[in-house]
Amino acid sequence: MDDTASSGRGIWRLTAPLRYYSDVLGRQIEVEAGFLTDYASVPRIPFAYWLFGDTSHRAAAIHDWLFHHHEICDEATANTVLLEAMTVEGIPAWRRAGIYAGVVVGGRSAWLEDGRSTGHSIVAGRIV
Repeated sequence: MDDTASSGRGIWRLTAPLRYYSDVLGRQIEVEAGFLTDYASVPRIPFAYWLFGDTSHRAAAIHDWLFHHHEICDEATANTVLLEAMTVEGIPAWRRAGIYAGVVVGGRSAWLEDGRSTGHSIVAGRIV
């Protein structure tokens, strides 16, 4: 991945495909090279970011991709796949719980917005 930082917020472009087999989905997911991710969109509030930010990059990229591909699953299933992938990644249970709660409580607007685009461009500092 390479960092295409946008207005001080890291946006990363996959330079090779990211493959993950999900038991939840019963299939392999392939996030294609060129896909853009901001990883976990943890608010930059110091304590919250210290606890939950800059972790679980592979799982977050998979989750971002699912948010752009509504034909694969619904929002709740995408969030469950995030939880599954974080477990596979070895993220501690307390951190998984916090990140999962964050996407369940605060992810609806991203689900609605991301579903309208492919995740391969940046417009006004946002992935579209």
